[in-house]
Amino acid sequence: MLDALIVPLFVTTDLPPGAELAEFGELLAETARVLGHDGAGYAAFLAGKVFWLDRPVLPGQRPAAETELRFAGMLGRLAASGTGHTARSVVRDLRQAIGEAVTGRYGDVGVAPAVFAIRDQDVRERTPGTALSIDTRDAAAELVSAARPYL
Repeated sequence: MLDALIVPLFVTTDLPPGAELAEFGELLAETARVLGHDGAGYAAFLAGKVFWLDRPVLPGQRPAAETELRFAGMLGRLAASGTGHTARSVVRDLRQAIGEAVTGRYGDVGVAPAVFAIRDQDVRERTPGTALSIDTRDAAAELVSAARPYL
């Protein structure tokens, strides 16, 4: 059996007008395929759900303009292969990878994406029913199997 660390996550970022939620989710999932630094990469698998975190529109207010940034989120779990990882180091590696990927795809939106380790219960309880499912395609089968009980 593969050694794997499973980390429940919350990812948030601003996206430019016209950004598509499904594309954002795919970017996150594929960015998490290999993590690490200094040439010491390790395989990972990300599964979760993406959704818009639009501000509520109260009576008498106008909705956000179509030219404004939109706030997107992802709740899910990251499985990192190998031994010796900590939740802190895995989240740090994922934060760096997602920051580079989001900037590369959407440009500078003014703030780096936020990536947090959270409680597993929060993933289950706070994921909106309308969220879109994502996962890292063609990830290592053993890594997917290790993560499956948590999904």
